[in-house]
Amino acid sequence: MTGAAKRVALEVLGWVLLLAGVAALVLPGPGLLLMAAGLAILSQQYTWAERLLEPVLLRALRAAAEGVETWPRILMSTAGALALGGFGALWLVGPDAPSWWPVADKWWLVGGPWTGVTLVLSSLIALGLLVYSYRRFHGKPEARAALESQIEEADEDAHEQRDRLRKREPHEREDS
Repeated sequence: MTGAAKRVALEVLGWVLLLAGVAALVLPGPGLLLMAAGLAILSQQYTWAERLLEPVLLRALRAAAEGVETWPRILMSTAGALALGGFGALWLVGPDAPSWWPVADKWWLVGGPWTGVTLVLSSLIALGLLVYSYRRFHGKPEARAALESQIEEADEDAHEQRDRLRKREPHEREDS
């Protein structure tokens, strides 16, 4: 693969991950982590992506820490991930539309087996992230405090960078 083709392929992958992450903020899936992955790839080419990477990643970790703060949250997250996997399994099995289904059979389990694959993969990722989050943050207030400190530092750095950019001449901003 040539350098230009590799660059284009990585850029397309970065944008796909970033957009999938934005979609996963409202759909099932690890939205902030997908966004961070996309930004990590795009940061190789774009300064703006590099600036956004750390804050997004830190907020993904904050969400992970919040998800394992209490047992009800852990249980609900686990139940949600398992339900997602169950729906994926249903899509993979692909049973016929039930008699109570009110619309045409073609609208039963739209997307076919690939929808099932993505649901099962999302479920496995969610369960893996729960285990990671539990091991890193549950019952460890010092880990949460260290994360909050990192977020505050990143926010201060972002404000300083913004202030420096505002003070630059307009032609200098175009290079960033």
